[in-house]
Amino acid sequence: MPRTRSASPTATVVVLCVGGLAAALTQTLVIPIQSELPTLLGTSPANAAWVVTVTLLASAVAMPVAGRIADLVGKQRVLVGSAAVLVVGSLVCALSDTLLPMLVGRGLQGVAMGFIPVGISLMREVTPPEMTASATAAMSATLGVGGAIGLPLSAWIVEVGDWHALFWVATGVAAVILALTWALVPHVRDAQPGRLDVVGALGLALGLVTLLVGVSKATTWGWTDPRTLGAIVGGIVVLLAWGAFELRQSDPLVDLRTTARLPVLMTNLAAVAIGFGMMAQSIVVPQLLQLPELTGYGLGQSILAAGLWMAPAGLMMMVFAPVSGRLITSVGAKHTLMAGAVVLGVGYLVALLLMDAPWQLLVASCVSSAGVGIGYAAMPTLILDAAPAREAASAVGLNALMRSVGTTLAAAVMGTLLTSSTETFGAFAVPSQGAFRLCFLVGALAAFVGVAIAAFIPRTPAPDHGHVSEPVAPEPRPVRR
Repeated sequence: MPRTRSASPTATVVVLCVGGLAAALTQTLVIPIQSELPTLLGTSPANAAWVVTVTLLASAVAMPVAGRIADLVGKQRVLVGSAAVLVVGSLVCALSDTLLPMLVGRGLQGVAMGFIPVGISLMREVTPPEMTASATAAMSATLGVGGAIGLPLSAWIVEVGDWHALFWVATGVAAVILALTWALVPHVRDAQPGRLDVVGALGLALGLVTLLVGVSKATTWGWTDPRTLGAIVGGIVVLLAWGAFELRQSDPLVDLRTTARLPVLMTNLAAVAIGFGMMAQSIVVPQLLQLPELTGYGLGQSILAAGLWMAPAGLMMMVFAPVSGRLITSVGAKHTLMAGAVVLGVGYLVALLLMDAPWQLLVASCVSSAGVGIGYAAMPTLILDAAPAREAASAVGLNALMRSVGTTLAAAVMGTLLTSSTETFGAFAVPSQGAFRLCFLVGALAAFVGVAIAAFIPRTPAPDHGHVSEPVAPEPRPVRR
């Protein structure tokens, strides 16, 4: 069926960025109602916690797999498929009143996160060279922006309407994204010969899910609990076996030899550290904002107010995406990544000194988020410069996975630190002021570790951006070589 060709690269970039924003927003969509989920779904608190966890696990698996499929069948097709999955997942959640269908819907929403790395990898093919860095930066920033603005938006929706409205709104937005992706994102002739390594995909899924379940549940189960240790060790063993299997494949899901190249390896390790730094503030700052004032250091904000105090930080990531694009062009992606990680670390040091009023945490969060916006944008550029064109989407997907691993580690570590030192007020035990300070220090340390790792990324030759794959037009035409 003939489809409308993109009117302009700008229209394509806007659609991809809004789509990425919508997919990332679902990650924090249920946070305002998390404490009410056991009652709303008629289940136990332990079971209800999986409503958040399942989306994280599904997205971790989906990003590298979606990238590989995109390399094989074409990126626009996978983008359309991801948007369609987001529609279905959101609709299932909107119609759910019990745990099982909600978990199915939330899992599908996680799968739709494959939209982001595939969209990032497509940017280089559909934008002119002078626009590529800024477009990639803006798309990459949606990973952080969506999660940051999801909290106040969903808190407001819950306050003014039924909790199902969260998912009806998500369904409507996803449907619009699906239509726009179909109509305005060009299908370029970028499919590569090969096959999908199904066994490799299943092995990666099993290893990742097992490992991330252990890490994400460590705060609840305890780090020394047999379930935690068994899941973490079991996941690592499966991933090692998966790696050995992939190295023997002629057409693997993830080319580990490419991944082992120093530019790709060091960028992915930096992604873990910077992902950790990004997530730490998302865990710690809202809790400090909402802690009762009677503690002497809590700021007594409602969920909605806390979300609104955090919202500008999310917008700051998007504001600094064009800055990152210009820095990438002028000083290179490596130094841009290092600069972003430094700014992120400085933001945590600011929070360490300024945590006595909501506006102070707002300033600290904006500084940290500016660093995230700068750093996140540089990573896909480093990956795309170092990876072969035939593996572009899968390489970016793996980098997005490493960021996700960092955020998962941050959630577990921050949860452990906040419960390691508590003070009792009446019948309630809350994190001490020292615990919050320790969290800010650890967040700063993670960011500066990211700087150190990024310093070892070797320079790679700049790729030739002059070749842009030919979009599929309604009428047959020769393909430009």
